[in-house]
Amino acid sequence: MTSFYVYILFSQSSNNYYIGFSENPERRLSEHNDERNKKWTRNGRPWTILRIIPFESKSEALKAERFIKKQKSRKLIETIVKQVWKE
Repeated sequence: MTSFYVYILFSQSSNNYYIGFSENPERRLSEHNDERNKKWTRNGRPWTILRIIPFESKSEALKAERFIKKQKSRKLIETIVKQVWKE
């Protein structure tokens, strides 16, 4: 059974969080930190994973990722990282 994940990254250099979705969060972390990365996350290197949240289906994971991103709330993200948030 394939698992899907929502992951939260943090950049100490830019003091920003990044929320993403993946079947392999560790691989995505290495892609975000790769020198060849030309996307938004290149400015925050190095990124570290703060939290990985597993989901049973891709649709559940995408729904959670969209929900977190739409809130635009640093406080919510920090609550999730502290594992207080309940799916």
